[in-house]
Amino acid sequence: MDLSDLIARHAAFTPDKPATIFEDQTLSYRAFHARIEQTARALNAGCGVGRGDRVAILSLNRPDYLVLLYACARLGAMLVPLNWRLAAAEQLFILSDASPKVLVLEQAFAEILPALAQSLPGTLAVGLDFTPPQGYRFGVLPAQAHGASRGPQVDLCCPLLIVYTSGTTGRPKGAVLRQEALLWNGVMSQHMHGLNPDDHVLTVLPFFHVGGLNIQTTPALHAGATVTIHSRFTADAALAAIARARPTLTVLVPATIQAMTDHPGWAATDLSSLKAVSTGSTIVPPHLIERVVARGVPVLQVYGSTETCPIAVYTPLGGDLSRAGSAGLPGLCCEAAVFDDNGIELPPDTPGEIAVRGPNVFFEYWGNEAATRKALRDGWFRTGDIGRRDADGYFFVHDRKNNMIISGGENIYPAEIERALLEHPDVADCGVIGRPDPRWDEVPVAYVIRRAGRQVEAATLTAHLSAQLARFKVPREFVFVKELPRTALGKVQHFRLKEMAGEE
Repeated sequence: MDLSDLIARHAAFTPDKPATIFEDQTLSYRAFHARIEQTARALNAGCGVGRGDRVAILSLNRPDYLVLLYACARLGAMLVPLNWRLAAAEQLFILSDASPKVLVLEQAFAEILPALAQSLPGTLAVGLDFTPPQGYRFGVLPAQAHGASRGPQVDLCCPLLIVYTSGTTGRPKGAVLRQEALLWNGVMSQHMHGLNPDDHVLTVLPFFHVGGLNIQTTPALHAGATVTIHSRFTADAALAAIARARPTLTVLVPATIQAMTDHPGWAATDLSSLKAVSTGSTIVPPHLIERVVARGVPVLQVYGSTETCPIAVYTPLGGDLSRAGSAGLPGLCCEAAVFDDNGIELPPDTPGEIAVRGPNVFFEYWGNEAATRKALRDGWFRTGDIGRRDADGYFFVHDRKNNMIISGGENIYPAEIERALLEHPDVADCGVIGRPDPRWDEVPVAYVIRRAGRQVEAATLTAHLSAQLARFKVPREFVFVKELPRTALGKVQHFRLKEMAGEE
């Protein structure tokens, strides 16, 4: 059995049920399964794709993205999603690292093809909405397919995804996720959301990230539910879809919650169909959660990473949402613990490094044995996040281990300062890093984006933080900026801030 068999089963049980809706075009489970089978046959016959081969995709969200995922599952191949927001040089780094046999792409991103032909001449280009030079058009491939639609000896143990980390600490690494990781991740999503065939998921986050792909989208398809896909997020389209399509679930990151709740149509949009909004990826400012909860919609926080597929810790729908700042409990099908630097599990309420173990955890970093050995120890994935768990087992995430500032022997978590800064009404966003200091080793420095029309100054923010934090945690300097370096899902790239500080 492989992961695509779940789609085949739903095609048999409920053939006419909508699997995906995209730009007012509905794909039933019967049609979805047929396209997966035809595409697998075409990749095998027309492109020579088989077990262990890589197929990269550079595209906005569309149903063909998911068709390719499950077609790769049938063949035992691996899908390599490319972040379309990256510069061409960054995309070429990933392509060179993964060495795909095929690159499937939209015409909007065709400018990469000349460089691809030069650096990876053996990679075949397949256009989703055009015919590349010396390549094929995706829609034509199935009509010419006469190869095998299923690879030999393919099962749930086969690698399926190589997802490159979002790059908050430097060069991205390719986390290899097996088919079984997506299966068990789906089980945890179904538990977290009460997800069942009657649900309707609205997906607005990019598929190139495990959050957009695997928090709700693939779990919904595994459950036989319906997924409405947006090519990319806009507040206008998301609010209109909630009002018109009446979805029951969606995943939003803080940046998209901010955009939607600031939109003039937010207050008038009927949200009654939503049984929950899930969020995570980075610090979620309490005031954003309060905006959604005030409209009668519960907000569920999920903690995880690319390497955990991503679901690892969460509070399920109907669970205890009263513990402010908590990410929840370890998921239904995995374990989580807190360790010290020597690998000893720490008692409750003692900060340390969060680790996750279970079938949802990645298999290896592609072609990087040293990084794999460092991250996977005794079956545990060391996340690089500092946090604690309370006596009841609920987890609280403090910050990235690499972000921690040590000032005069005291540990300072930038996320704690950032949370407090975000509570000030004149602060739109911020990032805190450590700056070398001859006396204290490091001192915190805050990069702040003011809210539109506000002119808050450093003295005001110093007073605001001094009322909430120990003196040594208050930034020595506030740098006011118009934007912060971010990943695709809105995480502040602290290593880029450090580079900026060094340049300054």
